[in-house]
Amino acid sequence: MVNFKKARERMVEVQVMARGVHDERVLEAMRKVPRHLFVDEALRDQAYSDHPLPIAENQTISQPYIVGIMTASLQLRGGEKVLEIGTGSGYQTAVLGELADRVFSIERYPDLGYRANSVLRGLGYDNVIIRVGDGSLGWPDDAPFDGIIVTAGTPKIPQPLIDQLAKGGRLIVPVGDRTSQELILVERAPEAIRKTNLGGVRFVNLVGKWGWKE
Repeated sequence: MVNFKKARERMVEVQVMARGVHDERVLEAMRKVPRHLFVDEALRDQAYSDHPLPIAENQTISQPYIVGIMTASLQLRGGEKVLEIGTGSGYQTAVLGELADRVFSIERYPDLGYRANSVLRGLGYDNVIIRVGDGSLGWPDDAPFDGIIVTAGTPKIPQPLIDQLAKGGRLIVPVGDRTSQELILVERAPEAIRKTNLGGVRFVNLVGKWGWKE
């Protein structure tokens, strides 16, 4: 029988902190969110392992370290409004829900969106709203956003997401080909848009008008 609390604490210490993620708010959120509830029951004993896991629709729940570094790159301090592109299992959404005032999340696959919403509601994340649609278009009705996180790879940064980034806001997005990407941090500074490469990653494809075609 897995002790999920101990597994979660070890995950944070060994997989996230030891690799350079030191934002205490992010670490505390990852210690709190029950990752095992966001994967299929048959995979729960692997929920805190150092690798991504499959979920429905040929999608994945990201490796814990990737969740940590992407979340930390947003530098959330509380009170922010955040947009997530690619709800997936809802785990990353929950971590954001611990850190931000409001989280808007878009999922392409209805079944994934409905399941994630059910788990999140059951855990009390009432500050999260999930919509089914084309994530590459963003969520213009509620823009601008202080932080935007994209959990799927795209050939280029979708212009609508840059347009929906608030002044001083930060966008983290994997950019590259269909098999590997570079994690790009975009900052809307007062004088210009700044971009920083945070290293190589591998994500499922962002499908949509400003992403990959089917």
